[in-house]
Amino acid sequence: MAPVKRILSLYIIREISSLFLLGIVIFTLVLLMGRLITLTDLVVSHGVPLFDVARMIFFLVPSFMVFTIPMAFLLAVLLAFGRLSADNEIIVLKAGGISLIQMLPPVIFCAFCAMVLSLGASTIGVPWGNSAFKELSFQVLKRNITATIREKTFWDDIPGVVMYTDHYDEQNHILKGVIIHDGRTDDRSMTIFAEDGVVTGASGSNALLMSLHNGSIHMADKGGLYRLVHFGEYSMSIGDKGGGGVISRSEPDLWISELIRNSADPALDSLSRLKMGAELHSRFTFPCASLVFAILAVPLGLQNRRSGKSGGFTVSIGIILSYYVMMSVMRSLAEKGVAPSFILLWLPNLLFFVTGWYFLRLASLEKEIPRLRMQYLFSLFRRSS
Repeated sequence: MAPVKRILSLYIIREISSLFLLGIVIFTLVLLMGRLITLTDLVVSHGVPLFDVARMIFFLVPSFMVFTIPMAFLLAVLLAFGRLSADNEIIVLKAGGISLIQMLPPVIFCAFCAMVLSLGASTIGVPWGNSAFKELSFQVLKRNITATIREKTFWDDIPGVVMYTDHYDEQNHILKGVIIHDGRTDDRSMTIFAEDGVVTGASGSNALLMSLHNGSIHMADKGGLYRLVHFGEYSMSIGDKGGGGVISRSEPDLWISELIRNSADPALDSLSRLKMGAELHSRFTFPCASLVFAILAVPLGLQNRRSGKSGGFTVSIGIILSYYVMMSVMRSLAEKGVAPSFILLWLPNLLFFVTGWYFLRLASLEKEIPRLRMQYLFSLFRRSS
């Protein structure tokens, strides 16, 4: 029996692996599609080298893989066991004395591998990729500033800064009729109006220098304090790391050690600590979804013997949407301090795991999994309308 189980395990692993790799490629391309449109505009409209755009896409991939790996694994298990059920291979295996529970070890092994990949992307790839993407974006912005600034358009290519200018002299880098909103600091924002100005890139540093003339600065903080300052000449540096500029780091850009330290830092306000804690637990809850989906997908895949691949894809999309909507709601509640982040952000995994274990037990007892019939829902909709 041992050689049979070994052959079966390799067979199931091979079946899941091929579908898993295909799913990662498809889901990643779908999620990248929105960014690809913006990045393509950099090549067409602003003359950014294609190599730099390719590097930007490479830096974005880890942040997408945190989501696409569990999604692809769920789809792979659904399709794999759906095909085994449709081809009556499950019946043959059960007739040979192999129960549904004995088919789980290779699935759990694949789920563990998917979890490790997703965990690596979440804890290492995301902070590295996000930081590298921001820095490369700013370098591209500095090199192509002449083609980036647009007249009579609100220009927000610099994170946290929105700028508008009536006229821009590309040869001399002179701005006319300038409005700048600087919201890079959470506790204080300011809006600057100036008749004209000059924008240049600071050599040897990641900064843009703006020299503005004949204008005013309107500043407001969270306490409701408002200040108005008139100036003849005002210089501002955007992006200088020494001055806390544009390449600021938000929660997704921080490493695990930084999130742990900041979530317990009394110097930060309570809202920032709650966000840090929510981000910290999210780095682990999303990768662990692969293990949860392994338990849930096996019994659901066995139910799709008639609908085949289309049914497996539909079920996977429904589960994924339900999971991520629930996770988004739990994260919002955690950031508001409704309950500890540890409880809220791990609750979806627990609920889906319990549901999957219940479905798995029903499937092992040859009982049909309860499901909501779409025809019944449509009839209720017709009656209400």
